[in-house]
Amino acid sequence: MIRILALMLLPAAAAAQVDQGRPNASFQPAFENQTRAPELRTTRVDVEVFAEGLENPWGIAPLGNGQFLVTERPGTMRIINDDGTVSAPLPGLPEVAAEGQGGLLDVAVSADYARDGTVFWTYAKSVRGGLVTAAARATLGRNGELERPTDIFVQDWPARNGRHFGSRIIPMADGTVWITTGDRGAGDSGQLVQDINTSHGKVIRLNADGSEPRDNPFVGRSGSNQIWSLGHRNIQGAAIASDGSLWTVEHGPRGGDELNQPQAGLNYGWPVVSYGINYRGSDVGRGLSRAADYEEPVYYWDPVIAPGGMMFYDGPYADWRGDLLIASLNPGGLVRLKLQGGRVIGEERMLTDVGRIRDVEVLDDGAVLVLLDAGEILRVMPR
Repeated sequence: MIRILALMLLPAAAAAQVDQGRPNASFQPAFENQTRAPELRTTRVDVEVFAEGLENPWGIAPLGNGQFLVTERPGTMRIINDDGTVSAPLPGLPEVAAEGQGGLLDVAVSADYARDGTVFWTYAKSVRGGLVTAAARATLGRNGELERPTDIFVQDWPARNGRHFGSRIIPMADGTVWITTGDRGAGDSGQLVQDINTSHGKVIRLNADGSEPRDNPFVGRSGSNQIWSLGHRNIQGAAIASDGSLWTVEHGPRGGDELNQPQAGLNYGWPVVSYGINYRGSDVGRGLSRAADYEEPVYYWDPVIAPGGMMFYDGPYADWRGDLLIASLNPGGLVRLKLQGGRVIGEERMLTDVGRIRDVEVLDDGAVLVLLDAGEILRVMPR
């Protein structure tokens, strides 16, 4: 049942840098507006509760006809109907390891879902030696069951901690799939994240059946045929721009959350360089924010926004068109970035009083659905 929550009026914007709070580190950006970009004119939005009663919702995907698939981190997937009612858990999911930050994570549908009914998801999987990030696919049957579930990716080098699983999954029209992973909390050593023979802290590119594309940048080098880019800490947001390019957002340590546009075969630096510091206050690596052979982030935050999912806005509201909408877990809210020529030129903070936002979905009518960790889905309409 949909109910009106509020008309949210945000305070008047100033022609100054967006207020991110006191930084943790003293690093200077490498170029203008790499952080603390000018504050955008604020947006008036109507907000209503679209669905409620969920348990730690993590990912959302449109099915068509006003319906959506939603994952709950404890290990269930449900259908949200166009009137906001929530289905019973869908049968057919494999066992999910809901430990620490792990559980049932992202969900997406194929580019030709109306014809093939294919659903993809990522999840924490228990294997010998610990936990890994995995990705799977199945067919959503007429009665709501997930038929013939099959893993298409299982991360190597399991860890016994419950941290940094990533992860997002994006099926593409060309039959490939993007999967993002985290460093599994082993980033301080750098060995797994910087090693092209492991899948820790990487952007993974596979065919939809789990096979390895022949045009990946490391093809022909032992064990690395899945990898697109490396040197990432914990990618929990990914989106495709109108030109087809992939963009990601990842958690830094204490400061240093990053927006990147991952390019084939390039290294994004973690944990050798970072614009943040360790949680205990010590330097990351040698205390460098940049070094030769490592790519600069397009944008970074210090202090962090603790990013979740993100999408490019392609709806009818002209002032947002082409902007990135990014979920924030800490301090919470929705972050809007305006881009020009591949760089950020402005930032807006919205919904700062609704709590932890985990994912975001742009609807055809211009509204935006945001998933709250607390168990609600809000429908946000810019005015």
